[in-house]
Amino acid sequence: MPATGNRAVRAAMLIIGNEILSGRTRDANLTHFAERLSSRGIELCEVRIVQDTEPAIVYALNALRASHDLVFTTGGIGPTHDDITADSVAKAFGVAIGENAEAIALLEAHYQVPGDFTAARRRMARIPAGASLIENTVSAAPGFRIDNVYVMAGIPRIAAAMLEVVLETLPQGIIRGVVTIKARVAEGRIADGLRAIQSRFPEVEIGSYPSYAAGDFHTALVLKSPDAARLTAGKAEILALLAREGAIAEEI
Repeated sequence: MPATGNRAVRAAMLIIGNEILSGRTRDANLTHFAERLSSRGIELCEVRIVQDTEPAIVYALNALRASHDLVFTTGGIGPTHDDITADSVAKAFGVAIGENAEAIALLEAHYQVPGDFTAARRRMARIPAGASLIENTVSAAPGFRIDNVYVMAGIPRIAAAMLEVVLETLPQGIIRGVVTIKARVAEGRIADGLRAIQSRFPEVEIGSYPSYAAGDFHTALVLKSPDAARLTAGKAEILALLAREGAIAEEI
């Protein structure tokens, strides 16, 4: 595992696609990106989902790139008329967009059957000026990076492959230890106790997530901290709280 960084690295995701907002397609990238970024100590702090319209993409992208260290976009870089992410990114940065010679070479090498490298597929080589390519090890059509923005495909397998290509080049953030405790107890019974523990352990993030199953209330408690000793001490206090409430609890 890479060495832990000494500063927080904040990231955002911009998920682009009418199909996500309509409910026809369920986004599968968010969970994967959050987990992989976390492995490098990068905290995913905000996610926005926008339509395939230039004003929506430009507005959201400019807001996110100004307020986060890193921004990852997914969707809208394919060959069809509604794939307008590259153009929108160029508009957001105020730069020109055109065919990238390196991208053209990659696509020509991939589509070697006569007639396969269509005009529509050639659109995937249009890259904003000043951007560098992100390799696509699955289907050749590249993503790209411009400043702190990483533009990637929406197809989960391709998005995941692109993320792996750039992951080790991203700034190293603070890696936090994580403890998860599941308890058979309604969170309302332990809310005051949790509040008191959180006040004593400000360096430990404590999240409480209720659920209802098999006719009873359950609560998952997730603790995160870069300080292993304080994380262990906070866990002990929460387990003691649950024991006082007579809750059946287990660390998972």
